[in-house]
Amino acid sequence: MEDTDKTIEVMKAAMEKEMKEKTEKISTDNEETEFVDDDITIKNQASQEDNKLDNNQDEEVVEASNEQKDESTKTSKSFLKGSKNKELAAKEEKINELSDRLMRTMAEYDNFRKRSEREKSQMFDMGAKNVLEKLLPVIDNFERGLDSISEDDKNNSYVQGFNMIYKQLMTCMEEIGVKVIEAVGQEFDPNFHNAVMHGEDDSLGENIIAEEFQKGYMYNDVVIRHSMVKVVN
Repeated sequence: MEDTDKTIEVMKAAMEKEMKEKTEKISTDNEETEFVDDDITIKNQASQEDNKLDNNQDEEVVEASNEQKDESTKTSKSFLKGSKNKELAAKEEKINELSDRLMRTMAEYDNFRKRSEREKSQMFDMGAKNVLEKLLPVIDNFERGLDSISEDDKNNSYVQGFNMIYKQLMTCMEEIGVKVIEAVGQEFDPNFHNAVMHGEDDSLGENIIAEEFQKGYMYNDVVIRHSMVKVVN
């Protein structure tokens, strides 16, 4: 009986020792587990902090990159705008220069055209005047011949023929712009009359033309030949 009791006590002590060891082991494992968990937690927190730092750095890099990009875009736009404004200003200056040259050329051409027309008209008038000056003696001879015909011979067919030719010639002269200068009974004007004689006549006023010796003619308001007249003093 005593042996049995001893055996039981030994077994009981062994079991208690084993239970104690198991308890200590479990406690140690729990502590290690808690330590590991704490380490993992710390590592996770550190990793999260690192991730936050990395994210913040990435965000800062992205923001800096975006700012640089915006500044670059603004600089590019400003440069393009400045270049475009310079190009437009250069084009406007060129347009103004060409417009001014065109206006000057048109004005010069208009002046040249007017001057050419004026010179052409003057040359034509000069040529016509020279021709008319040569025809006036012929007209004078017609008039002298007709004035010398007696009343009896005026019905002669030859005389009538010469008279018709004279009238036709004077009609042509009028059509081309030749006019006879009025003289007798008009006040003397040195621009149209040439006084070759002076006389007295109570029936006429002073400086009045009393007689005409040779007819004067005008062509387009230009005197071809002055009238040769007698003026009363």
